[in-house]
Amino acid sequence: MRVLMLSKACVVGAYQRKLEALVALSPTLELTVAVPPAWAGVPLERAHTRGYRLEVLPLAFDGHFHLHFYPTLGRLLRQVDPQLVHIDEEPYNLATFHAAWLARRHSAKTLWFSWQNLERRYLPPFAWWERSNLRRSDYAIVGSQTAAAVWRAKGYTGPLAVIPQFGVDPDIYTPSTTPRPAGPPHIVYAGRLVPEKGVDVLLRALAGLPGAWRLTLLGSGPEEGALRSLAARLGLREQVDFHPPIPSTETPTFYQQADVLVLPSRTRPNWQEQFGRVLIEAMACGVPVIGAASGEIPHVIGPDGLLFPEDDTDALRAALAQLLDDPDLRHDLGARGRARVLVHFTQERIAAQTLAVYQELLSC
Repeated sequence: MRVLMLSKACVVGAYQRKLEALVALSPTLELTVAVPPAWAGVPLERAHTRGYRLEVLPLAFDGHFHLHFYPTLGRLLRQVDPQLVHIDEEPYNLATFHAAWLARRHSAKTLWFSWQNLERRYLPPFAWWERSNLRRSDYAIVGSQTAAAVWRAKGYTGPLAVIPQFGVDPDIYTPSTTPRPAGPPHIVYAGRLVPEKGVDVLLRALAGLPGAWRLTLLGSGPEEGALRSLAARLGLREQVDFHPPIPSTETPTFYQQADVLVLPSRTRPNWQEQFGRVLIEAMACGVPVIGAASGEIPHVIGPDGLLFPEDDTDALRAALAQLLDDPDLRHDLGARGRARVLVHFTQERIAAQTLAVYQELLSC
């Protein structure tokens, strides 16, 4: 079974663990994964590369989500001669249209992946690319039930599976074996510093939170300056640490030093939370999580964390106070969160579901 996967996401080292899990599950799978040398300033991390072929291809229009593509992909297709091309991209992107067109010329079957959970309409040429991929692709994988509903509403009638793009390795993302550092409870946020992530809601909730605590905001983005100013106006400057992004291989240690992770996302007309990967990373490390009831977050957390209504500062403050005042509840939710990840969100489980799609598609 010869499969070529095209995935800019796999420049992230932690995500490559799914690729190793895929080949470990099937001795007949010959997997080649094509990645760019970097994506949007994030360089390729070679962290988990055993058992499959990792090919680095030149990328046109780096950082342009809708317009990037791989000019030399046709040459790699001739070398690999795949039976299936797994295009780890949205169906309205040029990269997906280009790869699917090349795959059909080589008589290979195709599938695409989508997180899109809002029914958005695009102008040409994006609408043309989307229409072609909806009609001609052999399979679709989507990351959530809301994404599945979107693509059915937009006219995709082919076979479809709901599988998150990546899971976590519970042997890497694991609870700390040593006590957490002494000091006030450590609250963390990890992600982009952009309005839709609701970090301002977190800061305002903390402004009225009694007791001692400290906050680390791990990430960067256009809102950093405004958030620094807000923290200063709220009198939180000494308790809030702005930390730049770190390599994916260092994130388990970051979570292991946390007492609670908060993801306060808010819905926008053109975006809502598609998954919230930081949730399953923290949960795998035994860290209790609090999330806004935005997009897919309630489905990821389930009953094993705390939820609050979007933009509701008072509700978030109450959830934080509940956790920080009750170490037993933190321990219970941390254990339940990890158990949830082990059942639903490991790389092995995601790999097994993906392999089943490959087998179904190539048996037709």
